[in-house]
Amino acid sequence: MSYSEFTEKDYEVIARDWNVLYASAQRRCADERELEVVRQAFEFANEAHKNIRRRSGEPYMLHPIAVAQIVVDDIGLGYKSISAALLHDVVEDTDYTVEDLRERFGDKIATLVEGLTKIKNVLDYEDKNKQSDLASRSLQAENFKRILLTLNDDPRVVLIKLADRLHNCRTIEYMPEHKRDKILSETMFIFIPLAHRLGLYGVKSELENIWLRYKEPDAYREINDKINKNIRERQKEIESFVEPIDEALRKAGFKFEIKKRVKTPYSAWNKMQVKNISFEQVYDLYAIRIIFDAAPNSGETERDQCYHVFSIITGIYRYMPERLRDWVKHPKSNGYEALHCTLLSPAGIWVEVQIRTRRMDDIAEKGIAAHWTYKQNGYISENDSEMDLWLEQIKEILVNPDVNALELLDIIHNDLTSTEIYVFTPKGEQRAIQKGATVLDFAYLIHTEIGNKAIAAKVNQRLVSLSHVIKTGDQIEIITAEDERPKREWLQFLKTRRARTVVMDYFKNERKQMVEYGRTTLEEQAKALGFKLSEDRLQRIEAAYGEQDREELFFRIGIGQIRLDDLGEVLKSNTRISLLGKLFRREEKPVKKPQQETYVIGGKDDGRKFVIATCCNPIPGDPVVGFKSPDGTITVHKKSCSVAEEIAATHGDWVVVPRWPDETMEKSFLVRISLKGLDRVGLLNEISRYLSLVMGVNMRHLVLSADEGLFEGYIDLYVNSKEVLEKMIKKLSGIDGIESVSRSEL
Repeated sequence: MSYSEFTEKDYEVIARDWNVLYASAQRRCADERELEVVRQAFEFANEAHKNIRRRSGEPYMLHPIAVAQIVVDDIGLGYKSISAALLHDVVEDTDYTVEDLRERFGDKIATLVEGLTKIKNVLDYEDKNKQSDLASRSLQAENFKRILLTLNDDPRVVLIKLADRLHNCRTIEYMPEHKRDKILSETMFIFIPLAHRLGLYGVKSELENIWLRYKEPDAYREINDKINKNIRERQKEIESFVEPIDEALRKAGFKFEIKKRVKTPYSAWNKMQVKNISFEQVYDLYAIRIIFDAAPNSGETERDQCYHVFSIITGIYRYMPERLRDWVKHPKSNGYEALHCTLLSPAGIWVEVQIRTRRMDDIAEKGIAAHWTYKQNGYISENDSEMDLWLEQIKEILVNPDVNALELLDIIHNDLTSTEIYVFTPKGEQRAIQKGATVLDFAYLIHTEIGNKAIAAKVNQRLVSLSHVIKTGDQIEIITAEDERPKREWLQFLKTRRARTVVMDYFKNERKQMVEYGRTTLEEQAKALGFKLSEDRLQRIEAAYGEQDREELFFRIGIGQIRLDDLGEVLKSNTRISLLGKLFRREEKPVKKPQQETYVIGGKDDGRKFVIATCCNPIPGDPVVGFKSPDGTITVHKKSCSVAEEIAATHGDWVVVPRWPDETMEKSFLVRISLKGLDRVGLLNEISRYLSLVMGVNMRHLVLSADEGLFEGYIDLYVNSKEVLEKMIKKLSGIDGIESVSRSEL
């Protein structure tokens, strides 16, 4: 931020944006009294931020106005939240205190601003402190835990923070690159999953697209251009597809609107990465949304009316049964309700159709805020319990005193991003549970005592063991015995945090035996890896898993709270390492904050050591981010690498800006390309001949398999630039029989 006297034009811009916000607030506020509070909040903040500018040079006040605009338009919060959004930086950036705000605006608005100030302080913590890595990480996790408790106390703090993060990302181009990488990684690791869980689809989608635009700029531009071209070419076909639907619904007496939606660049890119497919193979590019006004006196429930719309449109077009998604009968835990089907248009395009009532659409777009608005107005949906149940589960994690601070962010992140399945009790009651869960996880979901006494289960009337993995649609009956007790081996297959916590708590009463069991387990695993546990190695293990007490380390290993999957990596390291940042060495002295400097990868004049991360294997031409360890080594990752996202989100002071040298590097880099297509005689020879003789590429590994005339596989090879790789992919795509060629993860 900078200080300079505002010009007449600056005041005009502030007034312009305020007038737009004021018009939105008028529609949201219940009366003139509420609107007056919003106006006073604006005037107070405007005076407090007078003559202060953002990095872009524009008046700082435009930022809180924009945040408040998102709060009212995109999230749908009321006057207290709009006022708090306008005031959210006053305490942090001016001489005013929370008490000043409490005296002027009341306790609730002041408390919201205080919560927002705490969040900002925690997220900026690493940039302002020079503590050891372990201490910094631990304190950050503890603070973040306290902040997330606002989801239970007052979720509006988190919702306003999401609006603040969205606007900061909209203007992120003015940030220096190392700061930009930290903010975007933090956004992907914490805020995007949080927006998804809270049902804020619009906020989530925009954050994802901004992330892609800066993390993978070439991919973003290419996909965005293809989407726009596709829209121009298909516009008339989509309109022709909609016309019969529009006419049929009008004849049936529905009051509705139809919105057209095209897959976002991030959504298309993510699908291409996950499924290893080209853009042309993303078939669900288009969707239309039918939003109708539910008729409360029709004698039909909202669900029945959705099915009525479905029967009308599937009477016009053929649908794909395996693509039917009934989120009306089985809503998602974030409150999302809709009926999805995929129809075949006359032009041969598969188009996804989403059927929602007006209430369902509000909740789909504005999430938890709309959910509570409808509840407060007396509308109780049969699916209300899903959102409330999820909030209770989050609260359980946060208030658990036994959750180690260094594990907290990982637990929250995993819970936010875990995929859910939907199963049923013997009475037909639906329950949502983590994908990959076992019947024993389900038993603990129903009740702690049912889990503790479980001996077996029936899934769809078939007898199974407690370790049986359940899937969507299963009906599960737990078989119990009065004398049954939890067993230590259950920890080997339990997947959900709740179930594991209950079992671990049970064994805490046997601490002495668990400590001995943990010590023995550690010794045996170390021996199997070829190591003897010296004092130095034990200290290294303690640092890696965030434990300073030797007995506590053994105990947590014994009850299964610490898994030793990465023990080999810990023992091979020459210095202590932190659990999250396994690739980076830890010293007890403070880590110096990196200067905003660009590091040329492989530069020979500065003597720096560069390591290419094996988790993502970047090559020259890829957008990259670097992490500088205390000994000066710089580890280089692709900007879109999930490991890099996690490290940058929690260790922002390690981020540096590396760049590839201008000249071609002599070193070659390992990449993998995946291929699919129609098998034919001589195809393998043609592929290998082109790579070896024409391109002069050194192949490390080639795996291709054919079945019933189709083949798929991958090739690991060495290239010295992204340009060479793209030329190779283009040439291979032209070989007869090859349907798709794409770069994939090793």
